[in-house]
Amino acid sequence: MKKKSLIWCVMISLILTSCSKPQKTQELTSKETPETIPMTESSSAEEPNGGVQLNESGMTILARFPAPKDSQRIVLEEGSFGEYLRNLPLKAFGEQVTYFNGGKKPDRAYVSVIEQDITQRNLQQCADAIMRLKGEYHYARDEYDKIAFHFVNGFLCDFKTWSEGNTVTIEGNKTSWTRKASNDSSYESFRKYMDLVHAYASTLSLEDELQAVNTIEMKVGDVFVKGGSPGHAIIVVDMAENIVSGKKYFMLAQSYMPAQETQILRNLNDPSLSPWYELKEGSLSTPEWQFEEGSLKRFP
Repeated sequence: MKKKSLIWCVMISLILTSCSKPQKTQELTSKETPETIPMTESSSAEEPNGGVQLNESGMTILARFPAPKDSQRIVLEEGSFGEYLRNLPLKAFGEQVTYFNGGKKPDRAYVSVIEQDITQRNLQQCADAIMRLKGEYHYARDEYDKIAFHFVNGFLCDFKTWSEGNTVTIEGNKTSWTRKASNDSSYESFRKYMDLVHAYASTLSLEDELQAVNTIEMKVGDVFVKGGSPGHAIIVVDMAENIVSGKKYFMLAQSYMPAQETQILRNLNDPSLSPWYELKEGSLSTPEWQFEEGSLKRFP
């Protein structure tokens, strides 16, 4: 009987991932899963050849990826979340994505890796990577009151309350704040806070937090998200516009499952444009997910 209970617990843990959709009526459970979970590779049949000529020595998105031919990057407000994303640091060109347990992901789905360490637990998956970017942006600006994310059960976990010496107590599906003087506003404390959010948030909670936006009205920082079983989320990290035709282009970043470093996606459907995508209405096909029309959301 004990063995059967243990197997059942492991099965439940495997289901509740950030790229899955825990039901709000279920007991709130951490989505962390064992390190034996299989590694995921791109399922696309296309080979990632060609693409925009890259500056392989560039160490940021802006420096490494020139705008498509006859195009220029759209103007972003100084200090905005969009500008922050455009200037994200990258690992050296050719480095592979590292999984949380040290394994390497083949580069079939991505062209570069964002320089950002992740915890050695199976936590920072797809929606989590987006919340991490948003949290890091506000933390760097000392905007602690703007760092707040919901768990799948609706509980709002905000960094300001956390940093004031509180922790989260979870009993079944009941979640509450408990006084704990050791928490503070240090970066180490912020990372612990983000790990907690990653454990109990998901594509479902992120989708609920965001506001729907028309694809044609896309801005840098918008998110394609599908909360479900399975679900997925990716973020727009840069945009450009053709100065002649007016066509717009965008670039995407994602994490995936199991937990892994955030990566800049290839465009396998149009290798000559990769890693840029042409902005148009309809569904969006990415190396590891197909998003239906209406999937684009925006942080309020």
